[in-house]
Amino acid sequence: MKLMVLDGNSLINRAYYGIRPLTTRDGLYTHAVYGFLTTLLRLTEEEKPEALCVAFDVHAPTFRHKADEAYKATRHAMPEELAQQMPVLKEVLDAMNIPRYELPGWEADDLLGTFSRKSEAAGWDCVLVTGDKDSLQLITDHTKVKLVSTRMGQTTTRDMTPETFMEEYGFAPIHMIDLKALMGDTSDNIPGVKGIGEKTALGLVRRYGTVEALYAALPDIESAPGVPAKPNVVKKLTEGKADAEHSRFLATIVTDTPVEFAPEDNLRRDPKPELYDLFVRLEFSKLIDKLGLRPGEGAPAPEEKRDFTVQVEQVTEQSQAEALVEQWKRADHVSVLTLPDLSGMVVTCRTGENQAVTAELFFSRYRGDWNTLLSTLFSGAVKKVSHNVKDLMGLLLENGLPAEGFVFDTALAAYLLDATAGSYDLPRLFLAYCGAELPKPLHLEPEAFSPLGGDTAQAQAAFDAYTAAVEALYEKLPPLLKEQQMWELYETAELPLCRVLAEMERTGFRVDAGELRRFGEAMDGRIRDLEAAIYEMAGGPFNINSPKQLGEVLFERLGLPPAKKTKTGYSTNADVLEKLRWQHPIVNAVLEYRQYAKLKSTYADGFLKVIGPDGRIHTSFQMTVTATGRLSSTEPNLQNIPTRTDLGSEIRRMFIPDEGKVRVDADYSQIELRLLACIAGDEAMQQAFLSGTDIHTVTASQVFHVPVDQVTHQMRSNAKAVNFGIVYGISPFSLSQDIGVAQWEAKEYIESYFQTYPGVRRHMTEVVEQAKADGYVETLYHRRRALPELKSSNFNMRSFGERVALNMPIQGTAADIMKLAMVAVWKRLKAEGLEARLVLQVHDELIVECPQAEAEQVQRLLTEEMEGVAHLAVPLTAEAHWGKNWLEAKG
Repeated sequence: MKLMVLDGNSLINRAYYGIRPLTTRDGLYTHAVYGFLTTLLRLTEEEKPEALCVAFDVHAPTFRHKADEAYKATRHAMPEELAQQMPVLKEVLDAMNIPRYELPGWEADDLLGTFSRKSEAAGWDCVLVTGDKDSLQLITDHTKVKLVSTRMGQTTTRDMTPETFMEEYGFAPIHMIDLKALMGDTSDNIPGVKGIGEKTALGLVRRYGTVEALYAALPDIESAPGVPAKPNVVKKLTEGKADAEHSRFLATIVTDTPVEFAPEDNLRRDPKPELYDLFVRLEFSKLIDKLGLRPGEGAPAPEEKRDFTVQVEQVTEQSQAEALVEQWKRADHVSVLTLPDLSGMVVTCRTGENQAVTAELFFSRYRGDWNTLLSTLFSGAVKKVSHNVKDLMGLLLENGLPAEGFVFDTALAAYLLDATAGSYDLPRLFLAYCGAELPKPLHLEPEAFSPLGGDTAQAQAAFDAYTAAVEALYEKLPPLLKEQQMWELYETAELPLCRVLAEMERTGFRVDAGELRRFGEAMDGRIRDLEAAIYEMAGGPFNINSPKQLGEVLFERLGLPPAKKTKTGYSTNADVLEKLRWQHPIVNAVLEYRQYAKLKSTYADGFLKVIGPDGRIHTSFQMTVTATGRLSSTEPNLQNIPTRTDLGSEIRRMFIPDEGKVRVDADYSQIELRLLACIAGDEAMQQAFLSGTDIHTVTASQVFHVPVDQVTHQMRSNAKAVNFGIVYGISPFSLSQDIGVAQWEAKEYIESYFQTYPGVRRHMTEVVEQAKADGYVETLYHRRRALPELKSSNFNMRSFGERVALNMPIQGTAADIMKLAMVAVWKRLKAEGLEARLVLQVHDELIVECPQAEAEQVQRLLTEEMEGVAHLAVPLTAEAHWGKNWLEAKG
């Protein structure tokens, strides 16, 4: 039998500091609880213990505090956002039927020690789960310690047994007490022996084992072999004997606390019914699924949560459908979801304040004209609410059907309301906004509705519930958007953009497959040449793509100075190699090899795999991924084609239009800096833009105190780095790395910059302070990003929040403007009856394909619409060019 004991305080602390802040819609912090539970569930699956419990510290002095007032006195108080999660965790554990223990006057470590020894006495094995190394002293043949660490959301564990401990420390686990007695512990404020560090302490414990044995041999330890003792070590140990003995007392975990405990009392049990409701309140939808939780008896079903009753109608006859269509046309709106192949759909329509009719329509059962029904429903005559409208529009267009009349998208609305949620599926949204769980999404599988598709009635009920969820969310979300001043952005940018992107995805981006293939073959040849050269310089072949083998070649075989070494070997990332580029020709060859390999695998080979039968690449634009509002491109990503190298630019040459057509490319000039000037209200920066002079030259002139006509290329380049770095809250260290100057020099550049543009400094201070007060930042169009990180007690997390507070309003406003411009361009292309079509958007850049005869008109149209979409203190400028391929069109 096996008992697993979790150190509650240790694990929730690590979860709190290791995971980015999460809150419920009501503002309750939950990330520490969530992290604790995911670790708990993973470890129970891994260890499969028969019994399970959690031990906590009590917020009161222990016997150690009473013996030493300085014990743990240097520790900071628990952060408020963690303190509010402690009772929540305990409530969750109670609902999960997991026993928890705490004992006034004793620490959780002492409970772990007691539980492990009582378990061993009862013939059980014990697993202690903690992030503190103090518990390593408890390791025996029947008790192991799982050391937990959490970093950047990733939790890892190490199993510490007598063997692994001995391998790492070189002595038995029980002597961890003696190590702490000598070297002390700054985190617990255990003094140890003054002047004895970890290295010396390790050597002494390996040699003598216990503090008692060490002091018994004290006169002779300097001559003892293998002990890193200096001449004055004896003196330090002699003077520090009392501290050593006291520290040993403080470091010793008690294994016989007066707690009532038997391992069999902690046998694992099923969760209590209230756990479901608790997880609903905490918005832990993934954990509900993972644990297979269901509402308890008497709990309201999802349909009972609605503010209306639903009558379900199965539609098989055309006359039924025609009557419903007339009803839909008269309605304020209908809510609709379809199957992925359009072979089935459910439409919910309000027929009164508290009543609705849900129509189930399936191609296999419908006796009328299915295409006519679809064409009518998805025309502009019926106003529709749905979920992921852009994807549905794309499906409709692909099948030659209209895609009009959509008035609301629940996924897009939820994204605006919480841009960092990461997931906007209907079950999660319904749980968060309506407080109930939806049935499993069986409707996502078309075969679920076939005669062979399992429980068809259950699948149809789930489909109906999902459509009703869309209707329920349509009641909840618009008022919230209006309350947060985002309704206008939603109506003018986000929702209209669905149609624009659906058409762009369907149109695709033509690429010359033959040229791309030849490019890949040329890359292959160059890669082979580089491999041969690298092997020759290295003195033999090795795996160039293996960081471990490359590190050994560079830093051991060739003797280059290593920047840093990790547990797995030497670091060979791009930053490290760039600094070594001039120290040996092999480094430059490796960097070039990586560049060619990346170009070949990602672009030459990768793009060839996704060219459609029409000769075009059809990327997918993601609308709900980035926290700033920017669009992203996937399958494949056409937004990250490298442009800083000639080879990267060459890939753009292979993107060509159809015969007789050209590419027109327009991009905003320095839009983020222009927005910084507007948002910061800095008159000097605004004037620099209004004067028409190059902003980087003006900045260089001011920062380096020289006339504009004496600004050198290097001055302008450095000023450009400062200009763009300021937008991202760059530090002197980062700037010094970017432009290759000393850190003090970079600091002077930044200071001169702020003296030149004092409004920017004032804005940067004010925006962070306002964000701390509000809990969020927003763009000029009121797009929000919540920033719970700003209240974190973790310095790195808080610093991240401050950088986001500086950048998001600028980058987010640029994203808003680009979306508005895309809608405006699309509408004008339609209004002027042009054959031109938008085919791609890359951040500040729009690409149109059109007949050559339309090129000048489209070039002018793009410039006018992009520049005229917003009227700010500094005018927007867009530059447009056209050419026979993407590279030419860049101008």
